[in-house]
Amino acid sequence: MSRLYRTRTEPDPNGQAPVEAASQPPAAGSSPLAEPAASPLADQPQPIRTGRVPRTRTGSAWVALIAAALIAILLIVFLVQNTRSTEISFLWMTTSTPLAVALLIAAVGSVLITLILGTARIAQLRRLVRKNRG
Repeated sequence: MSRLYRTRTEPDPNGQAPVEAASQPPAAGSSPLAEPAASPLADQPQPIRTGRVPRTRTGSAWVALIAAALIAILLIVFLVQNTRSTEISFLWMTTSTPLAVALLIAAVGSVLITLILGTARIAQLRRLVRKNRG
């Protein structure tokens, strides 16, 4: 259902010759005499659309989660293939344990050391930022 809107002749406010104006269809739910409201987003700059989805923290976390899952799968396969028992000596202590368990303990120990050092560095940087703000 389309309506045809005729052009009408309106007088110029300055008293000059009449000007033809095209009649616009009224917006749904608005009065034909009401002025169109300005959009609150009209003054804000619009992003340039390049066809690419912007990077977000959630997207980065998703990629990191997938990478961690793949690494965990590879680690599990490695541990399952290395189940023979091996002798481990450290200073005066000697024990016999499956190679997979020894490697898992070493991996967890290195992760804990990294977390402790990283947390200490982040705390140090936060203190520095707070000190410089005040």
